[in-house]
Amino acid sequence: MELGLLLWMVLTLMGSTSAVPDQYSRAVDWLSRYGYLPPPDPRTSKLQTKEGIEKAIRVMQRFGGVQETGLLDSETLKLMSTPRCSLPDIDGSEDMLRKRRRRRKKRYALSGLKWHKTDLTWSVHSYPSPSLSPGLPDNLVNSILTHAFKAWSDVAPLSFHQLPSDSRGAAAEGDIRVSFSRLYHDDGYPFDGQGGTLAHAFYPGMQEVAGDTHFDDHEIWSYGGGSINTDLFTVAVHEFGHALGLSHSSSDPSIMRPYYQGPVGDIPNFRLALDDRLAIQQLYGVKDGRPPGGDDPDLPRLPSPPPARPTQLSDPSFDDRCQGGFDAVANIRGEVFFFKGAYFWRIKQDGSLVSLNPAQIKNFWIGLPPGTNKIDAVYERKSDNKIIFFIGSQYWVFKDTVAMSGYPRPLSEWGMRTKSGVLVDKVEAAFVWAHNGKTYLFSGGEFWRFDESREGEQVTRQREEGYPRNTNLWAGVPSHIDDIISWVEGDAYFFKDNLYWVLKNGGLHQDVVTPKSIAVDWLRCPALPASPTAANPRNPKECKCDLSGSSSFLRSSWLILISVILVINEFIRK
Repeated sequence: MELGLLLWMVLTLMGSTSAVPDQYSRAVDWLSRYGYLPPPDPRTSKLQTKEGIEKAIRVMQRFGGVQETGLLDSETLKLMSTPRCSLPDIDGSEDMLRKRRRRRKKRYALSGLKWHKTDLTWSVHSYPSPSLSPGLPDNLVNSILTHAFKAWSDVAPLSFHQLPSDSRGAAAEGDIRVSFSRLYHDDGYPFDGQGGTLAHAFYPGMQEVAGDTHFDDHEIWSYGGGSINTDLFTVAVHEFGHALGLSHSSSDPSIMRPYYQGPVGDIPNFRLALDDRLAIQQLYGVKDGRPPGGDDPDLPRLPSPPPARPTQLSDPSFDDRCQGGFDAVANIRGEVFFFKGAYFWRIKQDGSLVSLNPAQIKNFWIGLPPGTNKIDAVYERKSDNKIIFFIGSQYWVFKDTVAMSGYPRPLSEWGMRTKSGVLVDKVEAAFVWAHNGKTYLFSGGEFWRFDESREGEQVTRQREEGYPRNTNLWAGVPSHIDDIISWVEGDAYFFKDNLYWVLKNGGLHQDVVTPKSIAVDWLRCPALPASPTAANPRNPKECKCDLSGSSSFLRSSWLILISVILVINEFIRK
């Protein structure tokens, strides 16, 4: 009955959209993270209800300026996947929601905090990585941030002064301290890599981090409107609004909307929208004197913006991404990583691909050997969330993205021997099965099972009796696979070449397992077209067929044929 009720809630909130239960679960997490839902508390029986979630979706839709349906429709899911500020939009408490509903028609929001002075200092403690943002040298970053502060001092009686570095090059401690950081950076609000959350800032106050403004250094920061990357000026103006005491606004236009809005155009003549001006003046008063915008002889001059990039005619990474043959696939922190050679692609929790272009492994995972160009297997250890890498006859344990001291260590420590007694010197696949919490390692057509338990700060690893076993126990999938992940409610996803198979609900085998395309379903590649002559031999241009649309029978037949070939190949190898 409970399962039926949950299914009914999911289907009701999805409406007639393309959302799936996994998207529903992620949407609830998103609504909680950004203040629309209070976190569930099973200790007090305060769980989410259908009415509460629908109400939160409506508030989110109203705030974001999309049609207010209360359903997870395509427009709402698209807004949830838009890059944005990582601060919440709303205090999730019911009292605060009631107050906001009674509030005047002005849509800007104040945090209730402000600086009790108008002469503020700022300092930069780290700059964007030159390898990711080569067009932003330090002096240009300083100029862009100076103009971002000017947007607020143009309309309120505020002044901002950058503190110079000392003789050793260390930045002074300003009121507002700016830094470019990655992932976990000791403030309780980790970044998530490229895309997703872009930056955050702390409100004024007495705490040590008051006013601090952090930008995600995994983003590719840019200057001017000619780039497809993330415009630093736009994001800086928004975050400095938080550092001065402003919350997110639902008004459009407003620089304090939580979602990234793209470059503003002419930076020296940029003016805040009316909603933003009223908000900052509510805190600090109205500035007398010359009108905002325009040149200021005391400000550093910005260079001419770079010209717009020509349209890219081809995707140089298309073949690597869309032809499959991945070295390893891993489910890490709820995201899926596809490793190939010295690079990886990353699928976010909402199913979106972070970038069509791959990221370099060495720039993300710090501590692997120089020149690493192949990962054999990766998995996230559930007992302590450490990440285990296997390369050849060695393995590494990572805390987040940095290798722990004492690694690499020999794979022989795992004690894996084949049925013939040979010590295993390579892991081909690894995953933790959500169905039972056990860790599985695969090599040479055999697999081993481990129980990894945490005792205090230590993790113990126990190889279970009765292994290795033959991988053909996982019926319906190739016995030699590239890698495996566990996804959704214990489902096991097997990856081989450019296909994947799903064994549902913790089962070792199913009657029929239909292979699907990794390229199409995971990596946003176009489906392979049918032969033009199959549609109209006299006019190839009129072919409307593809393997993901109306020709579903043809697509299934093609995939089944490849599956049969792979199984025959596995039989021959045995």
